[in-house]
Amino acid sequence: MILPSEIKRETLIKSEDTTDDKYGKKPQDRPIEEYIKKGAINLDKPAGPTSHEVTSWVKKILCLNKAGHSGTLDPNVTGLLPVMLEDATKAVDGLLTAGKEYVCLMKLHTVMPENVIRKVMSEFTGDIFQKPSIKSAVRRETRIRTIYYNELLEIEDNNVLIKVGCEAGTYIRKLCHDMGMAMGTGAHMQELRRTKSGPFREDETLITLQDLQDAYIEWKENGNESVLRKVILPMEFGVSHLPKIVIRDNAVDAVCHGAGLAAPGVLSVETGIEKGDVVAVFTLKGEVVSLGNAQMKTMDIFKAATGIVVSTDRVLLEAGTYPKGWKAKV
Repeated sequence: MILPSEIKRETLIKSEDTTDDKYGKKPQDRPIEEYIKKGAINLDKPAGPTSHEVTSWVKKILCLNKAGHSGTLDPNVTGLLPVMLEDATKAVDGLLTAGKEYVCLMKLHTVMPENVIRKVMSEFTGDIFQKPSIKSAVRRETRIRTIYYNELLEIEDNNVLIKVGCEAGTYIRKLCHDMGMAMGTGAHMQELRRTKSGPFREDETLITLQDLQDAYIEWKENGNESVLRKVILPMEFGVSHLPKIVIRDNAVDAVCHGAGLAAPGVLSVETGIEKGDVVAVFTLKGEVVSLGNAQMKTMDIFKAATGIVVSTDRVLLEAGTYPKGWKAKV
């Protein structure tokens, strides 16, 4: 029972090359101001404020102009809220294909036998049909969402604790309602907490707003940036769940200008890539260059000598970071 972001991949080495230390830098070696502007936060959202309010507070704490969150949580829902900072906001879409995990307290309107609860929960696994509730901010159209796993954790009277791994855009409140209807008793969502979103996990690097503020003050007042580097992650972490393609230094600048990634620029490619999949393109130093759509499967990319293997969608590294290694057509 895993999310798509937890699929293990192998790396296929297509070619060997070296990287020039004069250009670019490892994400962890960025100066602190740049590190912040290319950062991501695994934030523990409290109950009460909206996701937009919490993101706005992050901007104020760090004195930034931009920040964006992935996967809006309702005001009363708690748990991890990935927040991307400044330049890293362009990477937010990289989390759209990542699954999410929730722990939910579902209250049945009548006490039901465990075997009935388990049977109905198993029926609500795989592809299900959902129509957003009247309170939802999106159009109320029936759509298909995938439930990767639907696990019963505990039962106490009519209180049922469950763990759900699901596709982005799944409404857990509606899932509880529909499972209650299927049991013939009715049910509603009592409490909800998000525990995973792509590479972001509750048991790793989860911080509070207070943690963030304390770390920022420690840097500003005492010059100690080490704590801030612990609570803020490089933006590369936020796309680490995507299939990875590593490229040569002389191919970087072309991609930074929006060009598609040509086969000769590829040094390594991860397994499991299908045509059309969202992939992340990296430098040899571990910097994310861009997000794009694979134009070939893994083995075709691995074997290709010519052609465009990835069409560039979002450029995340500034043009000019690496020297131009391509010639524009006249």
